[in-house]
Parts: sequence; C-alpha cells; structure tokens
Amino acid sequence: MIHNINPVIVDFGLVQIRWYGFFYLLSFVLGYILLKKNFKYRDIKISSDDYESLLFNLCLGVIIGGRLGYIVFYNLEYFIANPLKLLAVWEGGMSFHGGALGVIYVGFRFCRKHAVSFWQIADCVAPIGTIGLGLGRLGNFINGELYGKVTDLPWGIIFPAGGDLPRHPTQLYELLFEGIILFIITQTILVKSHRRGLVFWSWLLGYGIFRFLVEFLRIPDEQLGYIWGFTTMGQILSTFMIIAGLAGIIWHKPDRKCVTA
Repeated sequence: MIHNINPVIVDFGLVQIRWYGFFYLLSFVLGYILLKKNFKYRDIKISSDDYESLLFNLCLGVIIGGRLGYIVFYNLEYFIANPLKLLAVWEGGMSFHGGALGVIYVGFRFCRKHAVSFWQIADCVAPIGTIGLGLGRLGNFINGELYGKVTDLPWGIIFPAGGDLPRHPTQLYELLFEGIILFIITQTILVKSHRRGLVFWSWLLGYGIFRFLVEFLRIPDEQLGYIWGFTTMGQILSTFMIIAGLAGIIWHKPDRKCVTA
C-alpha cells in the first residue's frame, strides 16, 4: 500500500487549511463539549466563565508545553543555534510529553486559584486528552510523518519520505492504543470509580506503557537517534510516566467520596 493522501484540505494560495490543524481544532471543540459531561459524573460545578477560562488555559498548556517540550527534550542544540526558529511552529515540532506537563501545570494553577480539587479536574480532563492525542496521530499519518520501521506485514505502508519499502504505520498504532483504547479505559474508570486521582494516574500509566511499546517500532528522531545505543527519548520520558502512574495508583489514596468543586 502506498501513502498518497494530500495533507491539505483546501488551498487558497497564501492560506492553506491542513488536516493536521483541522484535527487540532476538532479536538478542542470535542473537549469543550465532552468535558462538561465528565464534570457531571463527578458533580463538579463551576461558572461558565471559569469553565471557558479553564479550557482556554488547557489549550495554551498543550500548545506552549508541547513546543517547549520538543525544544528541550528533542532539539535543544538546534534552537540554541537558531533562536528565531523558536516560534516557527508551522514548521512542526511538538512533544506530547511537553504538552502533558503544560496541561498539568496550568490545571494545577487554575485549581489553586479557584479552590477546586485538582484530582477531580484531572480525572475529568484525562480522557479528553486521549481524544486530542488520537486525532493528532491521525494528522501525523495523513502528513506521512512519524512512521515506523520497515516491515513485511500485509498492512505495511510505503511513505513518500520513507523510501521504497513498506513501513509500520505507527501513527495508526498510537491512534488505536493511546487514543481509542486509552479513552475507553479512562472514561470507564471515571464513570465506574469515585476514587479521586485514579483516572489521572491510570492515564499516566496507560499512555506510558503504550508509547513505550510502540517506540520499538518507530523510527527515532533523526537528530537524536538511539540514546545509549538502544532506547529512544520517547521511551525514557514514558518510563517516568509509568513509574509515576504506578506510584500514584498504589500510594495515592484520598477519600473515596467525590467532593464537589
């Protein structure tokens, strides 16, 4: 199978509407709608203005954290040498791990300012994050980027930038495991369990495991390659998520009763 999908939806010459950007926007819209439903599961009540402020800050956390994460974790030397490229996000360069840290940071500040339970908010936001992640990986697939190693499996795909041999469509693997399956797991826990923090820690653990495993099939970033000769930056960062998720599930045991905001 040959990848020949046009990443541009509409081309107006100077302005293009691309699938990747459309999926980012779609994830924010879906997040706005679905987060309200998740708040109802936990009986969280905040004003409309505070709700919109929370969503706006979460979006900023994704974008700013994702960009800073890519700069620090994946390409610091390049951006030190080319500081004018720091804001050139249209050229690519976002890190999920950085985006996750950005969301956690702004979420914590919001909860502290408004005297809202961080664990309650984090539990409701976690499943929503998997939607954005899944749509982002679909955008990566359409762009023909972040593909995997050469494979002889029947679903291997020949990507234009990946040579003449079929490769693992690792973007679709991540869409399935880190997007769809992780959403089902975390949303089910949110609905079934009232233990504050459990959804958040389960999300950290689940993403860490899925990303760590898929990294075995992904091509490492060209500027980094394999670290210590056998592991990728994605696996190193995911290992921290796995450890944190396990520790949180085991040792973080707040009152089981849900407390309203």
